Amino acid sequence: MKKIPMRKCVATQEQCPKKELLRIVRTPDGSIEVDTTGKMNGRGAYLKKDVAALEIAKKKGSLAKALECTISDEVYDKISEVIRG
Repeated sequence: MKKIPMRKCVATQEQCPKKELLRIVRTPDGSIEVDTTGKMNGRGAYLKKDVAALEIAKKKGSLAKALECTISDEVYDKISEVIRG
């Protein structure tokens, strides 16, 4: 039986299968990207594919802490669009 990789959501602190989470990456040049492939270079943080989790991350600043940088509203809007499909 194949092992399912588990990751922790930075907002809700829940352990979830990697496929249920969205990876947000701070690239080496300092930009913040949504990594749909899961293979982008840079510092990554996982966020549950849920609008409520995004609101928690925005309110607490947990995504900014995990990526060790400040995150603009445009990035949160981009993440929200990816979550909603």
